[in-house]
Amino acid sequence: MLNQEEIRNYCLTKKGVTEGLPFGDTALVFKVGGKIFLILDLLSQPVEFNVKCEPDIAIELREKYSSIVPGYHMNKTHWNTVKCDQSLKRDFIYSMIDRSYDLIVRSLSKKEREML
Repeated sequence: MLNQEEIRNYCLTKKGVTEGLPFGDTALVFKVGGKIFLILDLLSQPVEFNVKCEPDIAIELREKYSSIVPGYHMNKTHWNTVKCDQSLKRDFIYSMIDRSYDLIVRSLSKKEREML
């Protein structure tokens, strides 16, 4: 089972990522190009975070895994909350983070992408 520090370290390995606490000290926010791709709850046990996802895939994931639900305090069409319990494998969790990061990078302008 992943902990908050492992999620944080994984996010920070990605190009151009910044972190901050714009919503208070319990929600660590990761951005690329100034846009959020992950919000990590620093208090939850098991670990929970929000990630962006394509709408059709977001629904599929929610239907398949009970530990993936519509994004808490987010646009539920595009965001999922992921609970890092025993039902989700580390590589699968990392792949959801990768997908969220990639979605945001693709939404950036060509100039912003080149700066990464």
